[in-house]
Amino acid sequence: MSVYKKFIGQTAVYGISTVLSRLFNFILTPIYTRVYPKGVYGIFTNIYANASIINAILAFGMESTYFRYLNKFEDKKQEVYNNSFLCIAFISTLFLLTGIVFNEQIAGYLANKPSEIPDYKQYVNFFLWILFIDAISVIPFAKLRADEMAMSYSVAKFLNIGCFVGFNLFFIYGIPAIIKHHWLGADWLATWYRHHWVGYVFIANLIASIVTFIYLIPQFLQLQLRFDKKLFAAMFSYSWPILVANLSFIVNENLDKIVLNKLLPPAVANGEVGIYGAVCKIAIFLSIFITAFRLGAEPFFFSHAKHKDAKNTYATILQYFVIALAIIFVALIANIEILKYFISRDEKHIAEFWVGLPAVPYLLLGYVCLGIYMNLSVWYRLSDQTRFGLYISVAGAIITIVLNLVLIPRFSYMGSAWTSMLAYLVMMVLSYVLGQKYYPIPYNLKKILAYLVISTAIVFSSFFIFHRNIYIGNAMLIVFVAGIFYVEKDGLMKILKKG
Repeated sequence: MSVYKKFIGQTAVYGISTVLSRLFNFILTPIYTRVYPKGVYGIFTNIYANASIINAILAFGMESTYFRYLNKFEDKKQEVYNNSFLCIAFISTLFLLTGIVFNEQIAGYLANKPSEIPDYKQYVNFFLWILFIDAISVIPFAKLRADEMAMSYSVAKFLNIGCFVGFNLFFIYGIPAIIKHHWLGADWLATWYRHHWVGYVFIANLIASIVTFIYLIPQFLQLQLRFDKKLFAAMFSYSWPILVANLSFIVNENLDKIVLNKLLPPAVANGEVGIYGAVCKIAIFLSIFITAFRLGAEPFFFSHAKHKDAKNTYATILQYFVIALAIIFVALIANIEILKYFISRDEKHIAEFWVGLPAVPYLLLGYVCLGIYMNLSVWYRLSDQTRFGLYISVAGAIITIVLNLVLIPRFSYMGSAWTSMLAYLVMMVLSYVLGQKYYPIPYNLKKILAYLVISTAIVFSSFFIFHRNIYIGNAMLIVFVAGIFYVEKDGLMKILKKG
């Protein structure tokens, strides 16, 4: 089997489970926007944005470090597993205990009004345990990938999302139906059930995390409570720049939603966050593809690093990855008039969410740059120069913070969308320039730039000039794909013919 077919196979295995699980999660968006007013949906968006930042801190960059050191020290796989897990477990336990002690202060910070604090105290408790359980599961999940247990990994992901979606539907529709029709248990349920309470989303998440943790017990049982100090020192020096880089990425991804809530007038803040959070869901399709790529690419890049043609392989992978990104980018905007129905509540409230659609092209272009950056980042991970990942990500975070503070008060969520796009664009360019200096990989820059420029031109003309006309958009998509096939057909045939 050729190296490219192997890479595609690995990416497909992990990607399919990720794509399907994320799509199941995606179906909840129109349900949330139908059940919860936009202000309440803004609470949901704000809390998950904060949780994402904390999650990056608790993981401490140890997932990438685990893969790197498994291949770097093949005779110390158990020690690498122990060290990675114990590091995260220590940080997560400290976080959990601290959060329990300062629950009320955290709730006060998150709430917009004093009357909301009692509910926020419950939300905080739920998320303390969600984040703790998810964090200590990071390395066992990574072990499934490292051991090529693709089926077990997929089952775990499906189990998690199945529980999350199932319990969401039960709390939103099942319990009200039981109470309404006076079925068994209706009287007891009526004593505590609160209609349209967003806390049930968080309870469903906690249940899903617990069920996933139980499924991963076999991986937990393979741990040994032995700590290799010398090895950990090396792992720590590799990991902490990745932590900062990951944290900066999460800041880029979620700070806008948090800052929107704080910088806009209280009367409109939750509503604007709700609109922005809902339209961001359209970008989830591109995000899913990038996530699927990362799950397959990360272990592959590390395991393939010792091959003499590794750099040429990485260059080819990026070229076709950019092609895939460009096609998805164009296809999403060409069909946005269909996709927008996933974020609507009902005919009465359509305008409340669709008004945010102009942010989508900028968000998608930002994700394209992010995907390329993640691919380019292989150079500093493989050369053990993770400090450059820190520098690049901090630069992106500074841009995100400064521009959000400047643009949000004037342009609301549109300022956030522009900021996200610019931050990822700068990070992509910096990674390419530094990579070519310290770990040169022969990327076909002319082709990559051509695909990016053409796809961007098609997207913005389709959206703003042709006003999202689905027929014109898809006609341009067909021409674009046909042109790519014409240019790339010889290269594709060579890859497919390799045994």
